[in-house]
Amino acid sequence: MAGRPTPFIKLTQEERAELLAWTRRHKTSQSLVLRARIILLCDEGFNNTQIAKQVGVAIHTAGRWRRRFIEHRIEGLSDAPRCGTPRTISDQQVHELITKTLESTPKNATHWSTRKMAKECGVSHDTVQRIWKAFGLQPHRSESFQLSTDPFFVEKVRDVVGLYMSPPENAIVLSVDEKSQIQALERSQPVLPMRPGVVERQTHDYYRHGTTTLFAALDVATGKVLGKCYARHRQDEFVDFLKMVEKNTPTNKEIHIILDNYSTHKAPKVKRWLEKHPSWHLHFIPTHSSWLNQVERFFATITGDLIRRGVFTSVPQLKRAIMNYIEESNRASKPFKWTVSADQIFEKIESFCTGLR
Repeated sequence: MAGRPTPFIKLTQEERAELLAWTRRHKTSQSLVLRARIILLCDEGFNNTQIAKQVGVAIHTAGRWRRRFIEHRIEGLSDAPRCGTPRTISDQQVHELITKTLESTPKNATHWSTRKMAKECGVSHDTVQRIWKAFGLQPHRSESFQLSTDPFFVEKVRDVVGLYMSPPENAIVLSVDEKSQIQALERSQPVLPMRPGVVERQTHDYYRHGTTTLFAALDVATGKVLGKCYARHRQDEFVDFLKMVEKNTPTNKEIHIILDNYSTHKAPKVKRWLEKHPSWHLHFIPTHSSWLNQVERFFATITGDLIRRGVFTSVPQLKRAIMNYIEESNRASKPFKWTVSADQIFEKIESFCTGLR
């Protein structure tokens, strides 16, 4: 007596392409690869017995996925959702936990921990962790912010961003600032070098051998830096630094300098020097807006590369290391590309302020 006929499967071009992609993609789960191979063999006319033998499964397994595909097409090859363990926490408990996280703090602490919240709400700390993750809550983290109160914030941002994105012709744009109080620190014991499986180690205590201040001018167009170290950062040192910059820039070009509102930059000696140099123009960034000064990016780079983990037994050694770093970086200098317009900056600030309401 003949058995029931095997249901026939005919794949569309799109279905065949997708199933073939499953079998070739390295990140596809093996269960899906197996099901895709079964359906591709069905399309080639093989019966369940032949397919089971080729792919190494039971005959009823091949038949089950054939039926699932006929009923639901490709969507039927995915695992059906399972009921899982019943929930042990109600929506009301979740609401109360979220409200308590957002609107209160524990006694003698500034923020909730998972265990403190678990004890407060009578649930496990794993439950608290899952709820916080689902709602994007991180009580252990805190970030700082500073909004500028400069009355000419808009005008200054447009001025500086304009110099970055559309610099004047026959002009040089320099981003200038000082990195003060750079310490020459010597660790109290020798640094232990990195080894396979072991990171570099150094003592937490150190000897102080003095400080220096780095004056730097970043050429926005080329990324090259002019730098000089001073013992102090007063108006005398700043004027001397401007003279050094003057010697290293063409005399037939306008010089536009972007800098912050530090009092030294507006001191009487500086003003008198600028009066004698009418081709030099200062552009001040708004207060609390150091992110607008590109030389700060260079300061972050030299700090990470050299200063933070450096060991220096004297200030002269520290100065030599800084100047060597500048010289080396200038050999392969690249400009920092400014891509955000003034209007985009204002939109981000408006969005941030709106979220604080």
